[in-house]
Amino acid sequence: MYTLKPNQDYRDDSLFPNVELSPEDLLEDTAKHYDDCYWDYLRVWCNRRNLALHYGHWTSDEKYNHHQALLNKNQLLYDLAGIKSSDHVLDAGCGIGGSSIWMAETHQNRVTGITVSAKQTRYAKKHAERHGVADKVNFEVSDFCNTPFEDESFDIIWGLESVCYAVDKADFLREAYRLLRKGGKVVVCDGFFAREEFDQREWEANMAFFNGWAVPNLATRRDFNEKLEQENFKSIAVHEVTAATMPSSDYMYKISKWLRPVQTFREWFGLSSKAQTANFEVGFAQNIMFREALVEYCIFTAEK
Repeated sequence: MYTLKPNQDYRDDSLFPNVELSPEDLLEDTAKHYDDCYWDYLRVWCNRRNLALHYGHWTSDEKYNHHQALLNKNQLLYDLAGIKSSDHVLDAGCGIGGSSIWMAETHQNRVTGITVSAKQTRYAKKHAERHGVADKVNFEVSDFCNTPFEDESFDIIWGLESVCYAVDKADFLREAYRLLRKGGKVVVCDGFFAREEFDQREWEANMAFFNGWAVPNLATRRDFNEKLEQENFKSIAVHEVTAATMPSSDYMYKISKWLRPVQTFREWFGLSSKAQTANFEVGFAQNIMFREALVEYCIFTAEK
């Protein structure tokens, strides 16, 4: 059996084999993953309209296409956090700018997006110009656990499938608390482990997930809630939306099955980097984790 250990980085050291990774190395590993896989994500998962590097949100009473489900996730977080158009939002782990641009375009928010990838920052700025919101959004290279911004600079801290990249989630929450104005809110949407012990097969799926998306670990719902309390957040609420996320997980699994011959060809001729190959394999692993209830998908909101 494999038992979770708190604040441990479970990723294989593919970038720096046989070397103890520094915090800077870990950030570089994450940036390299997204830099290598940019076009894979854009061609296979998101598009130039939604720019979404996250799961979609599907409801039982309506049928959405994949594109709309991805946008639904943005709106769900926006509503649950009670965000207003006048709020200044920090998109912590903004990727290529999807949520930031959506907030500026749909709700006229002023948004600052940060990512550890300089390439993602350049892509996000170009996408913002194309969407006509370059005057409302700003993108910078920064670690969301250690930002250059002054105390109480933001009304909302937004973490959509990004906080999982903090080895110790408390580091993110501590910085979020510092950056929030009084009465401001943090909203975090992510996968959380549903238990702490796993057999060999289950742990292999977990490891494929960690390596495939360069994620160090996942917290449990209880552990994350406790960290919010320890960092003095109030009015903590959690919304479990696993069922509404499952269609996205299944869709990713189907895409992986369809693309298996293409991926085999790419690997055979050396056209796929290690990051791209691992990113492909996680399409299968993540579905096992959802289908076998190793993880649950939750949205936390909390107030300073």
